[in-house]
Amino acid sequence: MSELSIVIVSYNARTDLERCLASLNRPPPSVSNDIIVVDNDSSDGSAQAAERFPRVKVVNAGSNLGFAAGCNLGFQASTSEMVLLLNPDTVVTPGAVDGLVRQFWSHSDVAVVGPRIVDGEGRPELSFGEMVSPLAEWRQKKLVKGLERRNRGVLKRVEEMTRQEQSPDWVSGACLLVKRADAEAVGLLDERYFMYLEDVDFCAAIRARGRRILFVPTVEVTHLRGRSAATATDATHAAYRRSQLAFYQKHHPTIAPLLRLYLSLRNQLPAS
Repeated sequence: MSELSIVIVSYNARTDLERCLASLNRPPPSVSNDIIVVDNDSSDGSAQAAERFPRVKVVNAGSNLGFAAGCNLGFQASTSEMVLLLNPDTVVTPGAVDGLVRQFWSHSDVAVVGPRIVDGEGRPELSFGEMVSPLAEWRQKKLVKGLERRNRGVLKRVEEMTRQEQSPDWVSGACLLVKRADAEAVGLLDERYFMYLEDVDFCAAIRARGRRILFVPTVEVTHLRGRSAATATDATHAAYRRSQLAFYQKHHPTIAPLLRLYLSLRNQLPAS
């Protein structure tokens, strides 16, 4: 049995997926591992391409279940002690997976570990943060927009933030290592989230059990956002709003009606 399962949920992202899988073999991690690609009923040959890589098992979801449900299929198809959730549009640098695993061996109270994530030009992403709330979302979006505009002050601030080891409320599901026991104790990921905020919700559930989330700046993974940036359509914006409403209803029920009213007034209330 492998010590680690790497779960990649993919939907019509063949080019990204092939690049990601190739990076996991240059060289492969020293920790014993298997790779589970959960294919959300892609039509671009992703599943067939993935099967040509070593250690890969493809699970066909049968339809586009979204990220959370896809990850849960990956958990159910694996038996390892640790599970690494990984986006197909990431490139894993040599030693990164082993570096994340070493953090578990060094911190008995840690349930989730996330690396420093950078874009294709080496600029840092804000891949962790505080529990989502109206104020926290405003702060996060302000920094993200500053990064997108390449604001020097914001770039410098995020560079400093991502060079410090810390225990945030959540780390990004683009690359998230979790102990199976902790994941199963909270019932895996909440499948109400088709995409967006499932990682924040998952980390919140784990923290509620007294376990710690760890961000480590010494391990770096590249997130190219090739397909996700190209498909930022009305459908994806609506998916975010649905997840946002579900999140606030679950974690901030007194604010949820105000959020619904705000979205309605701005004609951004998604169809249920």
